[in-house]
Amino acid sequence: MLPLLLSILTPAAFANAHLAAWDPSMYCFNGTTPGQVNYNTNDAVNPLWNLAQSDYWFHHVNNCDQFPPAPGDFLELPAGGSFTVQIAGNRGDTTFSFNGEYATEWTDGQNHTGSTDTLTQATYSSAGCIVDPNIHTQNETMASGTAFAISYNSELSQVTLDNLVVFTVRQNTPWQRVTSYDVPSAMPACPSGGCICAWVWIPNGCGEPNIYMEGFKCMVTNATSTTPVGTPQAPVWCESDQSQCVQGPKQIMIWNQLEGNNIEVSGNDLSGMPKSPAYNSKCGFQDGAQNDIFATSTSSKRMLPRHKPAIVF
Repeated sequence: MLPLLLSILTPAAFANAHLAAWDPSMYCFNGTTPGQVNYNTNDAVNPLWNLAQSDYWFHHVNNCDQFPPAPGDFLELPAGGSFTVQIAGNRGDTTFSFNGEYATEWTDGQNHTGSTDTLTQATYSSAGCIVDPNIHTQNETMASGTAFAISYNSELSQVTLDNLVVFTVRQNTPWQRVTSYDVPSAMPACPSGGCICAWVWIPNGCGEPNIYMEGFKCMVTNATSTTPVGTPQAPVWCESDQSQCVQGPKQIMIWNQLEGNNIEVSGNDLSGMPKSPAYNSKCGFQDGAQNDIFATSTSSKRMLPRHKPAIVF
């Protein structure tokens, strides 16, 4: 076996384009160069747009999915509890590199003063979007939300859109580096080889209308329930009428890709901005643990889309 080589850059050389959720349990935690540990890697952060399914699925476009975490590294999901990841544009801006020397409260490793309405010491576009750090939002209240989904399979090759269920959402993220997510108390245990999880995000405008997806090896802990998660359905846009939202387990959202899109929107949202699918109430996702995802008589009676809108690119 070749020895691991270390890739080290100065802080000024960090690449901070876009974002990913960082943890040793993620795929391509060390980058995508065989035999090398890249403490400055940003391979997982690149957005996904206009790609074939084989490329956007778990970030295969740059072979991120070909670099699994080290054996035994799992993202632990305590049933009824919460877990924490670090959202950043570069591993070098987290505590997982350089003993956290360049990690701050924010996603870019810089010092900002933030509130729900503004972020100081940041660069804004003419449209009022924060472009440095590149968090694709105007302020915290407009951050579209991020989510984790789980598949009760131990091999990435076994994961499909039909067995990958969104189980937790954190609205108004991404914003700061340290971000926590809640786990449903009824989450059953994973197989002995663990589960596969995905972190997903669709920004609300402020740039190219793309999606983000990255993979993790994960393990549910403290499980007491044996009721499995249900089969997920594709979400729909339901901002103006929550009764139209899909009830029960939901798929992650695939949007603006060459194939496999499962949500389509047109027109403007209630604020007057172009509609953009999001992991928030606009598409039927409530903040926190998604407690309606289990295979019960209630969750099996979820509502289905009532029409097929036109695709908007």
